Amino acid sequence: MARTFTVSDSIVIDADPSTIYAQVSNPALMGRWSPENRGAAVRDGREQAYVGMVFDGYNKRGALRWTTRCTVTAADPGERFAFRVHAIGKRRPVMPGRIATWEYRFEAVDGGTRVTETWTDDRRSWPDFLAHAFDKAATRGHTFADFQRRNIRTTLRNLKTAMEPTAA
Repeated sequence: MARTFTVSDSIVIDADPSTIYAQVSNPALMGRWSPENRGAAVRDGREQAYVGMVFDGYNKRGALRWTTRCTVTAADPGERFAFRVHAIGKRRPVMPGRIATWEYRFEAVDGGTRVTETWTDDRRSWPDFLAHAFDKAATRGHTFADFQRRNIRTTLRNLKTAMEPTAA
């Protein structure tokens, strides 16, 4: 079975693109929405995203915990935020490698902003059989594409809940 290398989903949020971008582009805040991420530490301590910004993401799935090293590849306020994951480890990201790229796009639409989250599997050099075996072990029986599809949907729903003003 051939691998799916990219999955994405979108949601419309009743807020303007720059407001949502300001939240999503701050890596320390991602843990508020993601089912796996528990926040991040930006290496230089700055909060406003810029291309080249490096941060360590803290993640948890069940009892499993790991840290990733990421570099911001796009930081266009109100339009696009992206980063690539290029190292991983238990407590510190010591194993380098092409892992994944995450992207968020923000488009003004009637009713607010369409937020599109995309995950791309950057493990292109891995043979399909090896990737499938690893994925099934790491996700308890799923491919990473299927697993991330569910994670993206959860993240977007959580982001919507956090960003939309509550009715008085």
